Amino acid sequence: MTSICFYFQVHQPFRIKNYNFFNIGVDDNYEFEEQNKSILDKVAAKCYLRTNEVLYQLIKKHNGKFKISFSISGVALEQFEKYRPDVLESFKKLVATGCVELLSETYYHSLSFIYSKDEFERQVLLHRASIKRIFGVTPSIFRNTELIYNNELSYYAHQLGFKGIITEGVDRHLGSRSPNFLYSSPSAPIKVFLKNYKLSDDIAFRFSNKDWEEHPLSSHKFAHWVHSMAGHAEILNLFMDYETFGEHQWEESGIFNFLEHLPDAIFTHPDFNFITPSEAANTLEVRETYDIHHFISWADSERDLSAWISNDLQEEALSRIYSFEGEVMASDNKDLIHTWRKLQTSDHFYYMCTKFWNDGDVHKYFSPFDSPFQAFSNYMNVLTDFEHRFNLVPNNN
Repeated sequence: MTSICFYFQVHQPFRIKNYNFFNIGVDDNYEFEEQNKSILDKVAAKCYLRTNEVLYQLIKKHNGKFKISFSISGVALEQFEKYRPDVLESFKKLVATGCVELLSETYYHSLSFIYSKDEFERQVLLHRASIKRIFGVTPSIFRNTELIYNNELSYYAHQLGFKGIITEGVDRHLGSRSPNFLYSSPSAPIKVFLKNYKLSDDIAFRFSNKDWEEHPLSSHKFAHWVHSMAGHAEILNLFMDYETFGEHQWEESGIFNFLEHLPDAIFTHPDFNFITPSEAANTLEVRETYDIHHFISWADSERDLSAWISNDLQEEALSRIYSFEGEVMASDNKDLIHTWRKLQTSDHFYYMCTKFWNDGDVHKYFSPFDSPFQAFSNYMNVLTDFEHRFNLVPNNN
């Protein structure tokens, strides 16, 4: 039997507004609330509500045999509660079917594991508590921000009580091995799920590309590719942004028709099913060790940290925000801590990336700024006001 594990990342950052030098010391509201709400309204209409209903109907149609998993960042959940409670209710409806698993992560979609293990643990526990409060479940599988991973992370995830962790199946680390099995970590007794990036990206990135030799991609064609792995794979991990459906791949591309017919196409082969990560962790044995000393991720062609940490702008901004940790946490000021943590969200540093070619185009697509330098200047103006407003003394040790 070969199992298909669908995982969708749901995230919306709290974007900061255009904040210039003359705002410093005058304006303590950093968020672009109108943009946050308008983007969420747009994505809710094009993706969240529509796709959630499609998935709900598929679960009902297949009597619980169609299963999926989500990781929803804490900052996305906050925005759902603040701006679109109907979206949150639609996710609750899905979880209530028993066929949808929720994963754990850092609450603020941050790079905290790289810069502060203490802050990382605090954010994971905050996210766990939020998922329990809203959905009534406690996650047992972890995914770090943007699937960032190394051996050390697996140890920390295990120490926090997780039995599985998901990340990218990177060719340079797999060599001739397949991502279509469960792996172990050399650092902890935790099961490691590796994204099959080719099949995932066929849906997430290439689906509407008319220059792609496989365009148009039908559910039957995709199922044929999946079925060809019978006997050579135990689990196919299809991981992608949830906004793939309706936002990145527009309705006109046929993406919803593809999704609606995919389970039927998969089930034409008796040796294939759908599974959640925790079910896989409980039933499948590991085959080999995935030994990762240097950080990997699912971002850009390099699949490393360069989407967020590849130039002086990003490094300076990251060093500055984490230098405030000691004083911020010692303040016991909830508003101050919450603001500091929202400024850790990885998107802020993603916008500062100066890559070219295809990867650069992707960064530009997501950024609300005209250039990486504008994103950096804007962010640093906010940090300057933040530092002076709360009389913070950076600790750069």
